[in-house]
Amino acid sequence: MRPTTATVRLDAIVSNYQLASRMAPGSKNIAVIKANAYGHGLVQVARALQGHAPALAVAFIDEAIQLREAGIDTPILVLQGIHHQDEIAEAEAADIWLMLHHKRQLEWVLSLNTPGPVTVWLKLDTGMHRLGLAPAELDGVCADLIASEKVHRDLVLCTHLASADDMDDPLTAQQISLVRSCAARHGLATSIANSAAILGWPESHADWNRPGYMLYGNSPGSSLDTGSFGLSPAMTLKSVIVATRCIAVGEGVGYNSRWVAQRPSKIGTIAIGYGDGYPRHAPNGTPVLVNGERVPLVGRVSMDALSVDLTDLEKAEAGDPVELWGQQLSVNEVASAAGTIGYQLLAGLTGRVPLDFIQD
Repeated sequence: MRPTTATVRLDAIVSNYQLASRMAPGSKNIAVIKANAYGHGLVQVARALQGHAPALAVAFIDEAIQLREAGIDTPILVLQGIHHQDEIAEAEAADIWLMLHHKRQLEWVLSLNTPGPVTVWLKLDTGMHRLGLAPAELDGVCADLIASEKVHRDLVLCTHLASADDMDDPLTAQQISLVRSCAARHGLATSIANSAAILGWPESHADWNRPGYMLYGNSPGSSLDTGSFGLSPAMTLKSVIVATRCIAVGEGVGYNSRWVAQRPSKIGTIAIGYGDGYPRHAPNGTPVLVNGERVPLVGRVSMDALSVDLTDLEKAEAGDPVELWGQQLSVNEVASAAGTIGYQLLAGLTGRVPLDFIQD
């Protein structure tokens, strides 16, 4: 069996969720586990959070149905709501909450023919300009929903903050103010804070917060340091060195010889590549841990392998353990070196990397 695995500490996810709850004691926290729980295993993470989180959030209804079929009975919010009218009956039958972000979804809900009402949240566009009702549409939508017997009365007004990871951007304060004023006008509960806002914008803490990336132990922005909050990385991506070789000055490594030895060098090949989700565009120098020591990536990442410079680790040999990111090497640091974000690396882990779940 190939030695590449991703170890997922479910206890760390629960601990990070509890930290989010302590940071906003007046809020309920809906745990965001979309995109296979950011690569950590949808069903397993949902099971670990049962009894801790009062509700879970996913992006699409098929993710919610997968959880229901796995026996998860915690309330589930679908953040993009329904994409077709036929999904309403499925959502109602499975007791799935729906986000409404445009009037067509509202029309589908108001015309539903199901035994009971559905629970809905309203998405308000306060500046992200991606999904959500315009503030001018809110009066009519609220009136229609409140008058309808097809929906529960506990409406929640939600917005998504566009730049909460940037503590100097004035847009966040403007968004918070706008959603609060709209909610007050209609007497609605609110949900504003994502992970970055939970950590950095206490004024955004509302009836419901939506911790996502921080549940997996990582800071959502460069201005918010993971360690200072006590977050614990939940995933460690591991492999081993499968071969070593010595090369002379002037010899290249990998496709197109993107890295050329400037000294007699010892090169290690590791059994992981872009076919597993490691970023192909990671440049020379991207940090990798071998035997707990930092070494630089060299050469172009292949589908099934990558190479590192072991010249300064004299005793490194085939079979030695490697950490690509995790407990000792932040996924954010690896992502930064590769010109991307940790979210993409975690969510982009492919299905051929087995997840090894640990519950302490």
